[in-house]
Amino acid sequence: MAYTPDFPVLLTPGAVFDPGWSDDGTTGAIGPIEIDRAVLPTGAVVGCDPLVCPETAPFTVAVAPGAYPLIAWVAVFTRDGKETDRRNAALELRVSEAPTATWEMAVTKADADVDSLGADEFFGYGVDAGCGGLASPEALRRLGEWDYDRTEDVFINEMAWEGPVSGLAAAVTDPESGANVVLVGSGFGDGSYPTFIGRDADGNVTRFVTDFLVLPDADDNDDKAEEPATA
Repeated sequence: MAYTPDFPVLLTPGAVFDPGWSDDGTTGAIGPIEIDRAVLPTGAVVGCDPLVCPETAPFTVAVAPGAYPLIAWVAVFTRDGKETDRRNAALELRVSEAPTATWEMAVTKADADVDSLGADEFFGYGVDAGCGGLASPEALRRLGEWDYDRTEDVFINEMAWEGPVSGLAAAVTDPESGANVVLVGSGFGDGSYPTFIGRDADGNVTRFVTDFLVLPDADDNDDKAEEPATA
């Protein structure tokens, strides 16, 4: 069976978990932080590392054009009552407040066969600059036209690694449409990360969620990921 996140923990405010990599009493707790709104001029959604692969194809599922909240689900690690670390466990693009009834793996190719994936495998996007985002292809296309100096000034130098949401940086890259790119740090860094699409009981899209594989049983993600990363 293909990889599926532990959604009841990953997307539940206040959920507490054992990180599984420490025996010193460290625990993790999940909390949501709304960071911005993603402007989608055509409703198409791309999941990628915007600093490395802005040309990534959009997912096969789109939504109505509009601006949608972006929420970072942050895992805060504590030991003896003191915070020791925090990591972005997931990035959500919230399309609707309706309850999510079903989940499916997001793909960028209509013929991607999720049923063919083995145990704990997934289709996902590759990260090589320690960050990920959910944005419109229009915004990413314009970002891809920038030279390195501009990208460094607007994004790389502005990434707030010490803030509540590590690696956060944002800017409008397509002034004509207002389309923007929002970056957040990708869990524990580089790797490959899957995105999932939630739907309500009527089949309408409720959210896109990139899982940065911070929760237990989500390690060794490079071994689990299917290549190419954007399938």
